[in-house]
Amino acid sequence: MKYRDYYEILGIKREASEAEIKSAYRKLARKYHPDVNKTKEAEDKFKEINEAYEVLGDPQKRKRYDSLGANWQGGADYTPPPGFENFSFHGGQGYQQFSFGGGDMGGFSDFFSSLFGDMMGGATRGRNTGGFSGFDFGNMGTQTRTQQRTSQKPPQKQDLDVTKTLNVTAKDLFSDEPISVKFNDISKCNQCPPNGAYCSNCGGTGYVNESKSIKVKLPKEVRKGQKIRLKGEGKVDSYGQKGDLYLILEPKDSEYEICGSDLTKDIEITPPEAVLGCKKDIQTLHGNIGIKIPEMTSTGKMLRLKELGLPKKSGGYGNLNVRIKIVLPEKLSKAEIELYKKLSNF
Repeated sequence: MKYRDYYEILGIKREASEAEIKSAYRKLARKYHPDVNKTKEAEDKFKEINEAYEVLGDPQKRKRYDSLGANWQGGADYTPPPGFENFSFHGGQGYQQFSFGGGDMGGFSDFFSSLFGDMMGGATRGRNTGGFSGFDFGNMGTQTRTQQRTSQKPPQKQDLDVTKTLNVTAKDLFSDEPISVKFNDISKCNQCPPNGAYCSNCGGTGYVNESKSIKVKLPKEVRKGQKIRLKGEGKVDSYGQKGDLYLILEPKDSEYEICGSDLTKDIEITPPEAVLGCKKDIQTLHGNIGIKIPEMTSTGKMLRLKELGLPKKSGGYGNLNVRIKIVLPEKLSKAEIELYKKLSNF
């Protein structure tokens, strides 16, 4: 089998500290994690990195590995010490047969298995060989693999999703162009040194304030509380795993009330205009248009203007509802007040 230089794999010196080992592992894990790098080479590299950290990140395994000496080179032919070639244990009653000769060690190499197979079971039952402690095979078929899955795979995504409320205007919903969304989020710092030393990234607080800007394509006929999921736009942990960003849409506009593809807009007219009728120029998302207010129009009356609203999913546009609001002039002359008095006597 081939000798593996775990120090070379992590790009560190043999005298590296525990903090340096962990830091090197984190950087490489982020770079080659399958969720970040989809190439086959990255997948193989990620396995190498995890195997190297499994050894160098464990003081007991590192001590055993270092006992081989520092004169080995990665890729050189390596022969295990006498009695350690192709570990094979055949259990008696109540035990399962398990072989390290085939490299079946949770994805680890034969080199790793030849050195540390005995350390992965965590018990003393079985045959003692060449100074290595034995194995308890009562649960070996599942225990070892479960243990390796735990150590090799990053933890499941936890608290990486982000939920934000997004206020959108009628103009945002009318346009076919994506809108720019900016937000800040506070998350745990993933660069803090493991030994408790000062972290320049977060200033020692353990948290960082992240500012982010993304483009979002809004759906048609938006309803209040509707949710948009943006995959991979949430928080990122030290393993490179990404959460999702959920945007809860809040249609909000100072000029229009928004309901799906329909809009409602208030138009102010004076009492004489309400009684006698009038023409008004109004501004819409489709441009300025003139409308006719019929005579004897009461406040609150709705005038429906077809296809002057927002785009529909099925094509075309919703309606613009014009709501009449009768308002008095801010100031009235004495003559105007007298006229209102006369009208009140009819």
